[in-house]
Amino acid sequence: MSDNKIPKKVLEDAIVQQLKLVYDPEIPVDIYNLGLIYDIEIDDEQNVKILMTLTAPNCPVADSLPDEVKTRVKSTHGIKNVEIELTFDPPWSKDFLSDEAKLMLGMM
Repeated sequence: MSDNKIPKKVLEDAIVQQLKLVYDPEIPVDIYNLGLIYDIEIDDEQNVKILMTLTAPNCPVADSLPDEVKTRVKSTHGIKNVEIELTFDPPWSKDFLSDEAKLMLGMM
């Protein structure tokens, strides 16, 4: 491993911290705890691909939220490039909420 490579686990933790700063405008919970992030892939060159969804296909931030995610993740130290893939398969549901989100929303 070269000196400038950051371990993937460290990068992933830093990315998750950035994702927790992005909020859905309709639900007062960050997108990570909402379960909108389906997958985070980091390759050996420290490029990131994020598979994410929205709470609904007609979400009012469908155009801006993926860009905000990309900007946040790109600001993570060590990340070279970021690709965001938006999917609606499987469709998001409240089942994807983390326990922290359920607690914040009074569902526990």
